[in-house]
Amino acid sequence: MTRLSASVLRHLRSGASSVKPGRLAEAQKCITARKFSSTATACTDGVFRDLTEARIQTPWIEALRKKQRDGEDPTRASGIPQVPANRNLEPKPMSDSYHRVILTQKILPLAQDPWLLDTYLNSSGHIRLGTIFMDLDALSGVIAYKHTGEEVTTVTAACDRITIRNPLTEICDLEYSGQVTYATGRSSMEISLQVAKAPKEGQTVQEKDVLMTCTFTMVSLDPGTKKPVNVSPLLLKTEEEKALFARGEENSKRRKELKTKSLIKHTPNDEESDIIHAMWQKQLQWHDPNDPLRRPANVQLMSATRVQTASIMQPQYRNRHHFMIFGGFLLKQTFELAFCCAASFAHTRPTFVSLDPSTFQNPVPVGSVLYMTATVVYTDPPAVVDPADSLNASTEKRRTRVQVRVDSKVRNVEHGETKPTGQFNYTFTVDADVKVMPETYTEFMLYIDARRRARQVQASIDKGPLGGRVDPGEGERVME
Repeated sequence: MTRLSASVLRHLRSGASSVKPGRLAEAQKCITARKFSSTATACTDGVFRDLTEARIQTPWIEALRKKQRDGEDPTRASGIPQVPANRNLEPKPMSDSYHRVILTQKILPLAQDPWLLDTYLNSSGHIRLGTIFMDLDALSGVIAYKHTGEEVTTVTAACDRITIRNPLTEICDLEYSGQVTYATGRSSMEISLQVAKAPKEGQTVQEKDVLMTCTFTMVSLDPGTKKPVNVSPLLLKTEEEKALFARGEENSKRRKELKTKSLIKHTPNDEESDIIHAMWQKQLQWHDPNDPLRRPANVQLMSATRVQTASIMQPQYRNRHHFMIFGGFLLKQTFELAFCCAASFAHTRPTFVSLDPSTFQNPVPVGSVLYMTATVVYTDPPAVVDPADSLNASTEKRRTRVQVRVDSKVRNVEHGETKPTGQFNYTFTVDADVKVMPETYTEFMLYIDARRRARQVQASIDKGPLGGRVDPGEGERVME
């Protein structure tokens, strides 16, 4: 479209007749075609367009009018099963669900398309990891439906791990890929995803080019009853597929173990009780008027680290079922709040290391109010020295590993009903010597839970296929 000068547009809007006829027609055409968006049409809503098309299939106004016309609330169970009783649930090969984002050269062309790149950059020119997280959740949905078919409703139940393997040091084209790697025939399935530098035509991705890996747990529901329904189990053909399946089985066992040993059900063990007692004693010493020792300036109380937000959920970020918010949007929002929380705590820009096992508890309806609270719940090295807690190998460089927990809940606009919607656990490193100290019993439980999570994640990395080769967050990068 031809660009018009500001003076021409100003004359048109003021009713002036001094514009030449040719330019006048051109200007009127320009104004008629003006769009609500202030950016180019090549932009997306934060999710790569190939994935957006699978996520949103009907304009919001049409979905809303259908809801009003039918007099039904699609967010609530109708009680009438919609999944056919004779569904084919024969085992499927793992490769059947394999999918990668395809555009031109089977890549996400960030380096080639500046308008696409525009939606992935932040104010400092770094790639927004939160936007990539949105893409990954959208991709996991595409893969899940390739395995389950369209008859069911598939939702994100958990994000078990997002780990940086080899951080990007330059903006380049990316390739997203993944497949279902664990499904036994029940309602849930694990999907393993990978983000890598796009290989040259005819070549495959090299290990050094893998940016990040992650796993999502998806659950299939009957659209009518909202209850879990079975999906096809996997048919394993190769040794590599068997190894991927075994890893998924181990992840499933670990999730169940976390539930059985939850602090809500059981008291802290002896070692953890000793840590709580030692921290409590240290606080007594800091407050003792007869003791000259006071709380160090680099130790902050957990209650002082909290950052909170509230926002109305708009339809532009709905999922493919129209009346619930897309899970990837929640990942993006919680990540960016966690980033702000870590930055406020350390007074420096944090570096993302991993999203540790996190859960989606309840759906978030379009039009509801989402409340998110981010809290620094654990630091390594800790405020009270405990050799068993020393997971960070770079303490001599005064770097601190910071774990931020984001709790989210949703309320209707009238604030008559409240539901928890998820818990998200982000780990960052910061170039600062800072520590967090809990005070109340609730905060001590948050601290111990985060400590358990950090130790389990480290143990799974050390004995896992990565061989401990997870980026510690120390190198230069163009991601944030």
